Amino acid sequence: MATNFLAHEKIWFDKFKYDDAERRFYEQMNGPVTSGSRQLKVMLPNSPEALGQATPGTSSGPGASSGPGGDHSELIVRITSLEVENQNLRGVVQDLQQAISKLEARLSSLEKSSPTPRATAPQTQHVSPMRQVEPPTKKGATPAEDDEDKDIDLFGSDEEEEDKEAARLREERLRQYAEKKAKKPTLVAKSSILLDVKPWDDETDMAQLETCVRSIQLDGLVWGASKLVPVGYGIRKLQIQCVVEDDKVGTDLLEEEITKFEEHVQSVDIAAFNKI
Repeated sequence: MATNFLAHEKIWFDKFKYDDAERRFYEQMNGPVTSGSRQLKVMLPNSPEALGQATPGTSSGPGASSGPGGDHSELIVRITSLEVENQNLRGVVQDLQQAISKLEARLSSLEKSSPTPRATAPQTQHVSPMRQVEPPTKKGATPAEDDEDKDIDLFGSDEEEEDKEAARLREERLRQYAEKKAKKPTLVAKSSILLDVKPWDDETDMAQLETCVRSIQLDGLVWGASKLVPVGYGIRKLQIQCVVEDDKVGTDLLEEEITKFEEHVQSVDIAAFNKI
């Protein structure tokens, strides 16, 4: 019963034979293994090497080689890269040596061009022994010599000439400035004033009132147009225009002069005031 059951089951009894054959096949591909070499890695069908995945320290791909041949080629590549790097370093060292030699030559040339003065020993001078000298007797100056000394002025003459010249130049410039300013026309500030002159009642003669107002003549005053404006209850006021110079005529002066006509004028108001 058990024998019949095992006969129908699919059991791989000789699997070890296939494993041994597969191991020998990969050993032949990887080369012989000596006793002193590293442990042989057998590539199994499901291993990362067989599936094309590179493990750390190994190379993968169709051009990758394993075994002694692959290690030898990798060693040759590393040696070649080291030789190239060595040549580059030698070139850098030569450039540095050339730069240092140029700096040394330049430093030596600078030292030669500006030599430092050598310290010389101070020369000793022979000093003769001191002798006592009697002071000369001072003679009294005569009055004539004193007058001559007083007449001599070492600095006063030049300063006086310079002062006169500076004063003359200053006066000349002031005169030219005054003439230039006198020729330049000055701007006169003017104002336009509109006055309201109110009478006492409706019986006031407005023509006579206007004549009285225009009779005021002042320097800087010019009368303009006028008109009668009704106020109410038959009363009209005189509205008159005038132009005045601000420096000569003011509004207070105008009101004072107009209100002098007490028989005709009741009051004066400023309706408009504009600068010209």
